[in-house]
Formats: sequence, C-alpha cells, structure tokens
Amino acid sequence: MKVSFRVSVSIFLLIFSFGCSGPAGHEVEEDVDVCIYGGTSAGVIAAYTAKQLGKSVLLIEPGKHLGGLTAGGLGYTDIGNKYAVTGIARDFYRKVGSHYGKFEQWIFEPHVAENTFNEYIQAANVDVWYDYRIVSAAKEDGIIQSILLENAGQPSASTNRVVRAKMFIDCSYEGDLMARSGVSYTVGREGNDLYDETYNGFQLRDKHQFVDGIDPYKVKGKPESGLLWGISDGPVAATGTGDKKVQAYNFRICLSRDPANSIPITRPPNYDSSQYELLVRVFEKEPDKPFNLILKPDLMPNEKLDINNNGPFSTDMIGMNYEYPEANYEERNVIIRKLEAYNKGLLYFIGHDPRLPNHIRDEMLQWGYPKDEYTGTGNWSHQAYIREARRMIGSYVMTQHNCEGDVTVDDGIGMAAYTMDSHNIQRLVVDGMVKNEGDVQVGGFPPYPISYRSIIPKSGDCKNLLVPVCLSASHIAYGSIRMEPVFMVLGQSAATAAVQAIDSKIDVQEVDVNKLKSILINNPLADGSTRELLIDNEDKANVAINGTWAIENNARGCYGPSLLLSPGNEEATNSTVQFNAAVERDGKYQVFAYFPRVEGGSSRVNIVFYDGKEKHEVIVRPNQVRIEGQTSGEWILVGEYELEKGAQSYVEISTHLADGIVLADAVLIFPKN
Repeated sequence: MKVSFRVSVSIFLLIFSFGCSGPAGHEVEEDVDVCIYGGTSAGVIAAYTAKQLGKSVLLIEPGKHLGGLTAGGLGYTDIGNKYAVTGIARDFYRKVGSHYGKFEQWIFEPHVAENTFNEYIQAANVDVWYDYRIVSAAKEDGIIQSILLENAGQPSASTNRVVRAKMFIDCSYEGDLMARSGVSYTVGREGNDLYDETYNGFQLRDKHQFVDGIDPYKVKGKPESGLLWGISDGPVAATGTGDKKVQAYNFRICLSRDPANSIPITRPPNYDSSQYELLVRVFEKEPDKPFNLILKPDLMPNEKLDINNNGPFSTDMIGMNYEYPEANYEERNVIIRKLEAYNKGLLYFIGHDPRLPNHIRDEMLQWGYPKDEYTGTGNWSHQAYIREARRMIGSYVMTQHNCEGDVTVDDGIGMAAYTMDSHNIQRLVVDGMVKNEGDVQVGGFPPYPISYRSIIPKSGDCKNLLVPVCLSASHIAYGSIRMEPVFMVLGQSAATAAVQAIDSKIDVQEVDVNKLKSILINNPLADGSTRELLIDNEDKANVAINGTWAIENNARGCYGPSLLLSPGNEEATNSTVQFNAAVERDGKYQVFAYFPRVEGGSSRVNIVFYDGKEKHEVIVRPNQVRIEGQTSGEWILVGEYELEKGAQSYVEISTHLADGIVLADAVLIFPKN
C-alpha cells in the first residue's frame, strides 16, 4: 500500500543512517520514558498525567501553542452530557471556572484556555519542544525505537532531532506519528455495509441544507456557464456508499463587540466575492433569514463570540480539504491558508456586500477581531478545526452500535456523549438544484463507554503506541467521540496505560484494563489528592428514593443517563431522594447538587445535608441561577462543611414546600483542602 511504502522507506533511511555512522553530529538525541506527539488538549493532559505518575516526559508540538482547538476558539464546549467528562479533564473546566469566579465554566475565552493548559505544563515541569514535527519513525519488532523530527520553521538537516522513548502517544489531530509508525488507518467514510451501520457513507439529508430551487450555475438556468464556486459536478451516490472524502473544516472564530477591544474586519488580501455567491442566492429565497442561521454565534464572557458553521452556506469550506489528512506539511499549510482566507473573506462579505439584507450587515458590523486574543498570530486563531483526518484501524473499532447502546464494551476507559455528528462533505447538483451532502446529526442516546482497544493498534502493527485522538472508530462513530473534553479524558487514560506498560514491562496490548480503570477511579487527578464523591441518581447502592418520582431517561441537560422528577404537587409533598456518602479523609468539603433548567420548575427546592452529626436545611433556587453551558445544567452550592473520615453523611432533596417540578439528579461532595 502507498502509506506502508512511505513508512517503510522512512524507517529504512533512518536505520541506515544510524547503522552506518550513528546519529549525525547535528542531531540532538533525547531519551525519555514517554514521548507525546501533539500539544492538543489531549496531549497536554497526557503529558501532565505521565509526569505526575513519575515518568520522564517530552511533549512535542509542531506549532507554537498548546491546547489545540480548546485554546484555538472552541470556547463554547461541545459535550452533550458532563457526566462523560472525568478526571483531569473535569478539573480543567473547574480551573477555568476559578478564573471566572465560578465552580465550573464550560464557556470561555481562548486565552483563558491556553493559560490553563500552560499551568498544567508548568505545574508538572513538563519539557515541551515547540516547532518540531515528525519526519519518520524507526521501528523494530513492532516497537518504535525512535522518531526523527525536523524544525517546522527551519526544516533542514541541521535542525533535526531524534527522540527515543519507551512509550509513544500520538495526540495529534492528523495521526502523523501513527501513520509514520506503520499503523493501519483509514481516511474518509466507510460504506454502511462494512459495520452494518445506518448513518455512514453518502448521506443527502435536511440539516444545514439549501431550500429547494437554488440555481447552481454561474448564469442562472444555463449549465453551460459552469458551476458556482464550491459546487462539485460529482455524482449523486446511493445512500450509505463509502468514499474517501473528508468532512469540512473551518475555524472556530472568536470576535469581540467591545469597542475598546475590537479591531474592524477589513477586506482581506486576494478577496474573491464570487466564493460567496451562493449566500446571495440563499437570501434571494429567504430574505428574512436571521444572522444566527448563517453563522452560529455563541456568546462567551467579556462580549466575545465563538462562531461555528450554521445553515447551508457558512464557515465550513465544503469539499476543499480531501487531501489534507495525507498531504505533506507544505500542502497542508496551503489548505489551511485558503481556509483562513475563505473564513475572513466571508466575514467581510457578510458585513459589506450590498446584496445582503441590511439586518445581516448591521449585525456583522457590530463585531471585530479581539485585540487580546491570538496576539502572536494577527488576532486570528492558530488552530484550524480539523474535525477528522486519519482514523486508526486498531484492536477494536467503535461504531454506531456503540453510540446507540446496542453494543457495550466492558473495557471502557472513557465515555462519549455527543450526537453522531458529521459536517457536510460535498456540495452537489441534485435535480438541477444545489444541495449539501454528508451532514448527519443523530443523537438521543446516553453516555457510552469507549473501549481501551480503540486507542491501541493491533499487536502486529505496533506494541508501544497509544492513539487517543485519531482513535479506532468508524466515520460516524468518530463524529460522536471527537469532542475536546473526550480527547482530554482519553489522553489521561492513554498516559496512565503507558505508565502501567512501562512499570510492568509489557506491550500496550497486554495492559490490565481493570487495573487501569482502578487507577483512573482512585487517583483521578494523578496527584494522590483527596477524591471528590459524585453520586448520581442511578447509583442504587447509595441513593434512597421515597415517594412520587419518575425517571426521565436521557433528559435534556441531565447529569448521567437519567434524572428523577417529581411534579411537586399535593400527592408528592413528602417525596425525597437521599444521596448517601462517606468521605475518605477529614477536611473541609463543598456540597453541590446538580440542576438542569426545567420548564415549570419549582421556585425553591428544600435540601437537607446531614454531616454525620447534625442536619443543615438549605433552600436553593435553581431556576434563578444563570446556567453556564449548553448542556443547561449547573452545580449549585448547598454549603461548605467540615466532615470526618468515614462519617455517614447524606444530601436529601425533597418536594417539601415546592411550587413546581423538583429534580433530583446528582450530588457532589468536593474537597477544599
């Protein structure tokens, strides 16, 4: 195969160089326990974890910034259910919350995220090499011996470095270390028949779709005039047909409307308004279409936006990134620069082209580039949204059946909870009209486990590599898994497994997953600190239910698979749910209860906390609390208490004096010292 040939040639050249004369004088060698490639959110958490667990660590970042997309504009966190976010990933959102004076925060500015990631690196004293990217990998008997790196800014032999490690973790969005190590992978989307799926392959659906009747030709009604920019003349395939096409990329754009912190959006170099002609035709059909249906503008703190793709024509540069996953570095850079130009040009077009409605232009002109973000890259994100590139074909392939709960693995080392989400892949002519193809958004399922086997290669491919980002999943399952908080969770799991493999002198395929899960549960922050106690309503051993309560499965905004709901009427006045807990160490603890927003919710909820000695009655008003996060749920503080080790305490939520619906979902007892 083409890829295998490239890898084999690279390995041969590297081994030949070493065998003839040893590493050349200009090559700098580094020898560590764990080498992590890619300073994404997963890479930072993996590096921090491995260092906290006592290993020597090197983190290699091909760019100049850490945190990947989380620090690159995706401030309005995609997750679906916060229950799926555990360990250090959960701690990240609490550190961000601390910056904003809250317990947790899931909506944040890019620089706050980047600073938080840097704090992890500094706290663990992790060595980071910026501006270095992989050239090749030397592998012997299925074990990566070393990797050769070049300086991204000065790619020449004089800047090369060699890194040897016992374990490697590929946390890049592209899977470059994985590919150069000869590990099996795929690009594009499988046909539905391969894994007996429904939503893979060619999909012509209604979401983010053009209305009927929009002409695709440069001169309306004249096919001989050619197609407008961005429209393919490709065929309309049968539903479910596989191909090697890749879902669209964009930038998660951060803008500001604070006049003191805003730079006007000006006409970019090489601006080409013909790229946006389809948007004009959208408004010809739908003149009253609102601003938030051509862009997805989500408010962030300090008068900023996180803009994502929305509607039929938006920030996704559909059909222009098929070559990206396997392109060389220079070719990738060209694709990304074209994407940046397209996104900047679109913003300018929306604000200035007289063919667009006044209400759209007026809204756009309120916003500008933020002066205090991305100060080293012209106030524009350093990280494109690489939604999907290579995907490993590993020891186990996650599929639609895992997402929907038809198949459940018993070696889960993280969870996913988001909708199966693929952005559009191509723009076609269908029955003489322009249509988008490839967008799939199917959810409605609770959190589900991700197999350990899906982050490791087949044993015949490689024995000392873990891949928590370009993991083994079908295209449509990857669309659910590929969320930044999940990558962080899997980064921690991968690093913990790497440490276990080193300590036991075993291959990654031989890791005892039960032991791995135990470590993740008992040392969730990898620092030996006191564990928090989180009790979900489904924890039958620690939850006592009395009175009138209904279970709402996968309710909007719930924590975990379900929540309990009581109507709060006369029949339910004495209904209670008691969450029982006993802390592991003496100390001061904060007690929280989790409340999603609910229509018709009670204006007051009675909570009793028993600390093992006395009861404390508290009234909370969840429907008056500003909800921070798209999952519409918030931890509400019940109080702060001194608790003794082993003392049987509980949190009791009741319908006493309720004037509406009462929810009982989850309780958290959080150590303060």
